Amino acid sequence: MSWNPPGGGDPWGRRPDRGGNTLDEKVKHWQRKLETLLHPASESTSSLAGTVVLVAFALWLGSGFFQVGAAERGVLMRFGRLAEVRGEGWGWHFPWPVETVKKVNVMQVASKEYTPTVLTSDGDLLDLRVDVQYRLADPLKVLFGVRDPEETLREVSESAVRQLVGRGRLDDVLTGAARPQLTSRAKALIQRRLDEYGAGIEVASVNLTDVEVPEAVVSAQRDASKAIADRERAVTDAQAYASSVVLGARGEAEKIRQDAAGYKARVVALAQGNAALFTRVAAAYARAPEVTRERIYLETMEAILGRANKVVVEPKSGAGGGSLIYLPLDKLIGHDGSDAASEAEPQPPSPPASSSTNDTETVTVEGDRSRGQR
Repeated sequence: MSWNPPGGGDPWGRRPDRGGNTLDEKVKHWQRKLETLLHPASESTSSLAGTVVLVAFALWLGSGFFQVGAAERGVLMRFGRLAEVRGEGWGWHFPWPVETVKKVNVMQVASKEYTPTVLTSDGDLLDLRVDVQYRLADPLKVLFGVRDPEETLREVSESAVRQLVGRGRLDDVLTGAARPQLTSRAKALIQRRLDEYGAGIEVASVNLTDVEVPEAVVSAQRDASKAIADRERAVTDAQAYASSVVLGARGEAEKIRQDAAGYKARVVALAQGNAALFTRVAAAYARAPEVTRERIYLETMEAILGRANKVVVEPKSGAGGGSLIYLPLDKLIGHDGSDAASEAEPQPPSPPASSSTNDTETVTVEGDRSRGQR
């Protein structure tokens, strides 16, 4: 038997190579291997499947190892229910779906920026930029207190800023001196609301970084500010006028009260003087009735005749009773009723009718003066 058969064939009787296995043969080869693994027909295939299962179980158990950092807290939940809270270090738990561990960083300070639109008390619309720094202080409240802690923080922060800025004026927000008070009150209000909700978030600081007026309302706000200024000026002018009127009225009232008080004092003093005079006259009359009566008569006649335009002349009784004494009647009348007859010097007798140069009437009174005394 020759080693090289005719035709170049294989000396072992194998078929000549025609270029290797085709793609269909490779696919069929892998299908046969897969069927062997899924349906072991012998002890060797059964042991291979067990090994695969053991390796998968070991990997599942190994996935239960975890590590909690120094700034973290690990919350262990068993079938979705809280089991325990673990601190720093390594630990192991039954892998999902039996137990899960959620890590919460309680030391990291995060920052969120919000841009609420606020309407102030004086009618100005503002776009604010507020930066809130916070940390997740309580991991249990963060995970189980609210559904979305960050969304809760956003809504609470915007609501607090709107409440505080809405109570103030535009100048309070724009002025740098008023901003620290505004931010401190906002921080306290945000923290109080978060504590009421049980969010487990601690606010570190609140900063008002920017204040802008929307472009769409700039002209309207300018007109509103001008109208407010005009109103305040009109109110100020009205208050000034009212103050002047009130002050004038109060001064006039005070003057009237003072005049009334003076008139009262004068009338009371006059009445008291008249009463005292009457008392003295009554006492004098009780001591000397005739003298007092004579004096009263003389004083009364002096008061009455001193204001009259008539001159009363009483002729003297006796030897020279028919003669008259010349009196300057015009001078007597011109001295406002003063008794000047006693001061006139005696003059030679003259005719009474021809010597008078005015219309003064001269009356001669005869008889006893005591006729007027009653």
